[in-house]
Amino acid sequence: MNSSVLSGLSIVCLAAAAIPAVLFGVNFWLFRRPSAGKENSPVGPVSVLIPARNEELSISAAIEGVLASQGVQLELVVLDDGSTDRTPALVMEAAARDPRVRHEFAPPLPAGWNGKQHACWVLASRAKYDLLCYLDADVRLGPEALRRMICELESPDSAMVSGFPRQETVTFLEWLLLPMIHFVLLGFLPLPGERWSGKAGFAAGCGQFMMVPKNAYFASGGHAAILATMHDGLLLPQLFRRHGFKTRVYDLSQDAVCRMYRSAGEVWCGLGKNATEGMAAPGRILVFTALLLAGQVLPLPLTLWAVVAGDRVALQRSLIALVLGYTIRLVSAWRYRQSWRSALLHPVGVLVTLALQWWALGRKLAGRPATWKTRAYPVG
Repeated sequence: MNSSVLSGLSIVCLAAAAIPAVLFGVNFWLFRRPSAGKENSPVGPVSVLIPARNEELSISAAIEGVLASQGVQLELVVLDDGSTDRTPALVMEAAARDPRVRHEFAPPLPAGWNGKQHACWVLASRAKYDLLCYLDADVRLGPEALRRMICELESPDSAMVSGFPRQETVTFLEWLLLPMIHFVLLGFLPLPGERWSGKAGFAAGCGQFMMVPKNAYFASGGHAAILATMHDGLLLPQLFRRHGFKTRVYDLSQDAVCRMYRSAGEVWCGLGKNATEGMAAPGRILVFTALLLAGQVLPLPLTLWAVVAGDRVALQRSLIALVLGYTIRLVSAWRYRQSWRSALLHPVGVLVTLALQWWALGRKLAGRPATWKTRAYPVG
């Protein structure tokens, strides 16, 4: 390789690796566990709302986690959205044991609606309390999760709080790809803008746990305003901000755990179904691809080329780029209780993530629908 080309590539790699490293260093301190508030101070009441469709493997644990919440008055409403497994029976058994649990059935899905968004919209109208907490059926809350998030929502600066649970990963693609969510969030979103700016472009959220006051929810239009989306974790915070409400995202890795997917097929289809509303959007994918390839994948082979070429300066640059990328992943594995194997295979995870994004975009451009929970939807 020509020495000038090697030198130029090493500069590009270092610059592309430095961008997420600097942002991660800032975001690491802002992306925190929600505060516990004042000890013994009353909080709530809150309606915990779970949309459920064929969730027999997780719904009982989700219900138990909510009911074990400490220091908060609550009701739990589970909306069954056409399940064909034992989900309704398990929810009704829980309701018979605890009067705080209410089992509801969803009306037929109207044309143009995404199933989850419709279920969430219906749940809002059936909640009896003024505070709504949307919870995915595969999330298991710790005893302090609800109280902590309510305390954060009582701040005058927030009209929506959402949190990222710890992702439980078992199969190869689970532990390889799911930790990439934190890497992209903390490496490419300026959380100072999310914290102190009301602009929709700085919005971030996690659809697995979202808490909102009912009046702000209906004032913004709620899920009815984003009825076709596959990604309410991003688009609902954006909607709130466009209506003048503040939103904040928190680290729930100490207070909740989620087994999002259970097979390679579920991981691929699950992450791909809403990719074009995030990283794989036509206006973003080329930028993300260039930054991730240059800053996270190329440093490793470039380091080897620099050794062979005997170029000490290029070697130093590529090694620094390599260290920056691995530092983010290793710190994330420690802080957010992620798989160490995923951190060690970081370049592989980046390549597979990019392949997934381009696959999702290709399906969108070809007009092929995304299928989830036996329903087919237009992509993006």
